[in-house]
Amino acid sequence: MQNQALKPALAYPKVRDIGVRSLVQLLATVWLVVTLLPLLFVVFTSLKSQEETFDSPVWALPRQIDWSHYAAVLQGGILGYLRNSVFVVGLSIVLILAASAMAAYALARLEFRFNKPLFGLIVACMIVPIHITLVPIYLLTRSLGLYDTPFALIGPYVATSLPVSIFILTEFMRQIPRELEEAAKLDGCGPFAIFWKVFFPLSGPGLATVAIYNGIGLWNEFIFAYVLTSSQSNRTLPLALWDFQGEYASNIPAMLAVVTLTSLPLIVAYAFGQERIVKGMMAGSLKG
Repeated sequence: MQNQALKPALAYPKVRDIGVRSLVQLLATVWLVVTLLPLLFVVFTSLKSQEETFDSPVWALPRQIDWSHYAAVLQGGILGYLRNSVFVVGLSIVLILAASAMAAYALARLEFRFNKPLFGLIVACMIVPIHITLVPIYLLTRSLGLYDTPFALIGPYVATSLPVSIFILTEFMRQIPRELEEAAKLDGCGPFAIFWKVFFPLSGPGLATVAIYNGIGLWNEFIFAYVLTSSQSNRTLPLALWDFQGEYASNIPAMLAVVTLTSLPLIVAYAFGQERIVKGMMAGSLKG
């Protein structure tokens, strides 16, 4: 009798779990469709001819694939935008990782007088809108002779990315066991050796999270690139559509071809890096 009474109670959680799992799968499917439809619309339209764009339904597949828009965009100098984006974002990420990792180690493990106020000040910088810094950064860039060069973007990119990067890595390094640090001290390591041989390798998930998070943001950054550069030879990919819209003002498939090409590197990078960033964020949240 007792076993029969327990059967409904044991079966109920299974039914509930199946229902929750089905609901989650349904919501995930809806979200996938909502996310995927705009991308498919952009790709399909970019492969249509100019005439077909106006005389066919919006979501219709192209009757005949037209690659001429992609050829025109590639001959229009988009590879120069891509080269500038790779250089600016790549160098910025390297500088962000180096500076934020060393700052995070000092804030997480070194004891000095203004440690906590300094960390609070860095965290407070995260709420400063970048738009209020445009005018002083523009004037400083011109006075340094860096205006309209790729190097004009690296300084603002690194400076605006440091607060959140230092915050993430500081919280991550605080969770590393002190026994490892004390063992390194017994081996005769100084602060820099401890950072380089112990904390930097163990912070791999946190560093990957910071690199991917900032890489996605900087790859799409528009306002600094628009204000601090003026010539096509020094501009980055987010400005490609802005510059091409004048040349292809009424050619919608060509403009969407620009959107597809500028999105492609980020989609590929995210496809390869999504597992890494999820693992890094999960590691940080669990240890926190």
